[in-house]
Amino acid sequence: MAEVINLRRARKQKKRQDKAAKAAANRITFGQSKSDKAAIEISKERNIRNLDGHKREKPDEQGE
Repeated sequence: MAEVINLRRARKQKKRQDKAAKAAANRITFGQSKSDKAAIEISKERNIRNLDGHKREKPDEQGE
């Protein structure tokens, strides 16, 4: 014979699990401190400037 389950309890348990999974994803996405975000942004800008500095043609010298 199959085990009898309380649907209300099962529904609440599934809702808690979904909420916990969403919270874990948000901790990864938004769990950075302000200084960490600033450091990442500075690093991105530095990389963009570095790549732009190594281009062979400048945008204003394309022969227009």
